[in-house]
Amino acid sequence: MKKLIFIFLGIIVCTYADLSVKQIEEMVVKIHEKREGVKLETLETTKEPFVALTNENNMTTFAVPQEAEEAKLSLHGIMNGKAYINEGWMNVGDNVMGYTLKYVGKKGVVLRNANQIKKLFLHKKRDDFIMVEGR
Repeated sequence: MKKLIFIFLGIIVCTYADLSVKQIEEMVVKIHEKREGVKLETLETTKEPFVALTNENNMTTFAVPQEAEEAKLSLHGIMNGKAYINEGWMNVGDNVMGYTLKYVGKKGVVLRNANQIKKLFLHKKRDDFIMVEGR
């Protein structure tokens, strides 16, 4: 019975395995094509999906990751495509504490160094938040 099933599965695999060299080359070309990713504007409104997991003494603990650098970089304001980070106004391309400002959005900015991407957002609840619109 096992031999019969094995033979039957072999026939099915051979029947559907009719890939030609041309089809394989087309698949490889599609893999190498540049794909469109998520826009930074979309990322502004998403929540952080990752949680640090620590396992001690066969007990699983979930904790939100905390970074020491978070206190060093703080976003105070955004206006006219510029961001007020720490103690100065920055444009896209400017460097601040080893990071390069890559994107300035309505509610936050994206900073990048050689191997890290850092996102800074404005405070969620502020009484002194002023929205200025042009005419």
